[in-house]
Amino acid sequence: MQPADDQQQLTPAQEITMLKQRLAAAQRMTALGELISTTTHEFNNVLMTIINYAKIGMRHKDEPTRDKAFDKILAAGNRAAKITNGILGAARNRSDDFAPTDLAKLVEDTLVLLERELSKYRISVERQIDDVPPAMINPNQIQQVLLNLLINARQALSQGGLVIVKLAHDKPTGMISLTVRDNGTGIPQEHLPRIFDPYFTTKDGPDETGKGGTGVGLATCRDIIEMHKGKIQVASTVGKGTAFTLKLPVAPTANNQPAPTVNVGIPTHSADSA
Repeated sequence: MQPADDQQQLTPAQEITMLKQRLAAAQRMTALGELISTTTHEFNNVLMTIINYAKIGMRHKDEPTRDKAFDKILAAGNRAAKITNGILGAARNRSDDFAPTDLAKLVEDTLVLLERELSKYRISVERQIDDVPPAMINPNQIQQVLLNLLINARQALSQGGLVIVKLAHDKPTGMISLTVRDNGTGIPQEHLPRIFDPYFTTKDGPDETGKGGTGVGLATCRDIIEMHKGKIQVASTVGKGTAFTLKLPVAPTANNQPAPTVNVGIPTHSADSA
């Protein structure tokens, strides 16, 4: 009778698969940690707003001042709820399950989590959100990809600038296009074929927030999109900016009825103008 260890010995292919799964899980936890670090400062600002306006309301007895204080407290409270809901959504149900998902809401939830960071670096966000059907995705994994692309865009805009997030339905192909475009420094043409390679990076190291410089981000994004049977494409021009586009499958429907939604490929590259 063989020892238990021999019976459970993995093949090289199984070991590689297991190691990839462990790496992906570790990267998801790292992304969540970065997200919590980013939003903690914003949450503290919200609390200070609530405390300061509560003090104003207590000091002043006139109705207009108190009404203004209550309005500010309510707005700050709603803002705090959006932040905590976004973090909880990113933390819960971190499984490999796919489900019909409202991508427009996923985009909004993700932008809420990065709002303070983008504002800090004087970056404005333009939304070009079309009415699209639900996508068949793992919401947490696609949010991880979107966070990575938005952080990359922020790092390319060190002096401030514009990020455009576009969502559109490509009916002929049955895919949904999600694009993150910036007007930053751009990527040299000779680097484009390698940007999805593991550990390839054009950065000197992590920035002042501790993000970037390891080269695992875009490689992980590629792996996630491949698991979704989608595509990730990049178009970039030095001095004009970069656009990353995700192609994700539309969720199937039964009897032509809309699929219920949850809220929460092979990569190609191009040197076309962004």
